[in-house]
Amino acid sequence: MKSTLIALFVASAALSPWTEAQIANVRLYGSLNLDLEFVNGATCNNPSPPGCGTAGNERQNPTVVRVSSNSSRFGLRGSEYLGRGQVAIFQIESSVQADTSGGRIAGRETFVGLQGDWGTLKLGRFLTPYDDILPIFGNAPTLTTSILSTAAIWAQGPLSKVQGGFDARLGNSIRYETTPLGGFIGELQYSTRDSSGDADSANNGDQISEQRHANVVSIGAFYSKGPIDFGVAYERNNKVRAETFDDDAFSIAGAYDFGFAFPGVGPRVGIVYERLRYDTITSELKRGDLKRDFWGVSATVPAGGGSIYAFWGRAGNGKGSADDGTTVGGLTKGPDSASEQWELSYSYPLSLRTLLYAGYVKLNNRANARYTFNINDYITAPGARPSGLVFGMAHFF
Repeated sequence: MKSTLIALFVASAALSPWTEAQIANVRLYGSLNLDLEFVNGATCNNPSPPGCGTAGNERQNPTVVRVSSNSSRFGLRGSEYLGRGQVAIFQIESSVQADTSGGRIAGRETFVGLQGDWGTLKLGRFLTPYDDILPIFGNAPTLTTSILSTAAIWAQGPLSKVQGGFDARLGNSIRYETTPLGGFIGELQYSTRDSSGDADSANNGDQISEQRHANVVSIGAFYSKGPIDFGVAYERNNKVRAETFDDDAFSIAGAYDFGFAFPGVGPRVGIVYERLRYDTITSELKRGDLKRDFWGVSATVPAGGGSIYAFWGRAGNGKGSADDGTTVGGLTKGPDSASEQWELSYSYPLSLRTLLYAGYVKLNNRANARYTFNINDYITAPGARPSGLVFGMAHFF
């Protein structure tokens, strides 16, 4: 009886004008982005101090050939006009492992919300305002993904929230965005870190985080008008790594597109600065902190119908009151803990929907640093210098 009633309800709903209007506002979308990678690990036999490159611990260069799926996705989004300028919006975006099959339903930008003259409010799982700094200086021509992602060192991109990362997609979040005003927009996001639906507890939350009232606050202000892009963002992880640890990230970036003055010829130049700070406990059981500065510069130049992108970024030595040797991800306190990321790529659109790209990236870790690629990371030892040559194709639908 129950199944019959459900069937009748579904059938009547499918025939109603209301449902027809709803379907008209729903759209399927997605992308497939795969590449062939030649990764050189440049690691060594013994990762412990004094590190790679020292006598008796010479570097080795194993080359790995990989096919990788880079932020491939399949999504469904829609809207309903409610009247008086108010719109209900929703999106369900799933990850697609196009290289091996599989994926995760609703594992990417997934939310429901309201939109109007007052701004946009949504609840669900999405990237934070801090991540919106990345496209200002990052490798937008290759979609800021793959091992060419310029968030390898910036924001400690490969790390989850519980590991100390600041470039993560967070569940259990509420986000507000102002309407654009003269090119300006403000963004605020709060993640509760509660235990509901904790399939990805590292970035969503869990019972331990819930009980200690852990949360993430991210705020950003952005300006985009004419040749100028500018952004400033701050993010704080409250009690996420541990009960007594509060971690902070501050980043500021700007870009100027000279192509407005020289169409098709002028480059776009971007710069970025970041300060990371992590709470620690010293050997004397006192509170300490581990800090690091990062700065970088990029250039995007039109060439042959496509774009050349070049980037250099450097993370300085770990500093602060933490004990020497204290680590959070790729960052270590003490000398010889700096690292650099070098990158050069070329992207060429075959059409509005199909893109080819090729690129080279290298991380130059000092003896006590162990940073790795942001997307499709490669496990490294301290002092390793991973590099990769990439040939990729993306199609959008």
